[in-house]
Amino acid sequence: MTISDYNAVYNLWTACKGMGLNNVDDTKDGVERFLTRNPETCFVAVDNDVITGAIMAGNDGRRGYIYHTAVAPSYRHNGIGTSLVNTVMTAFEKIGITKVALVVFERNKDGNAFWEAQGFTVRNDIVYRNKVITNMVRYDT
Repeated sequence: MTISDYNAVYNLWTACKGMGLNNVDDTKDGVERFLTRNPETCFVAVDNDVITGAIMAGNDGRRGYIYHTAVAPSYRHNGIGTSLVNTVMTAFEKIGITKVALVVFERNKDGNAFWEAQGFTVRNDIVYRNKVITNMVRYDT
């Protein structure tokens, strides 16, 4: 994925029910910052010059984190999501990452089913916490 893919990827995200976007991290500037830090772990799937899927992932040198993963609704159930996940997992392995985490909204039933099928398990022994530094507006798709 490169920043030139931004408009098509953003349109893909907004077409996928269950995504949570915001007006800071998901702007072109926010995505460009992320891609600059994580050029080797962000990918798009393309069919006839149309972006049909995308995955953004990064790492802190120890753990990998998968963020916005989406496949266009009309392209689902063709292995695109699995291919994107396999590609990013291989990229993580190549740079020495040994464990990968992600967050899925509980209401995103399709997303949770997908990640379960990919072998990602639910952790019931931790409490996820965050603290907002910059106020942002969230957009649920």
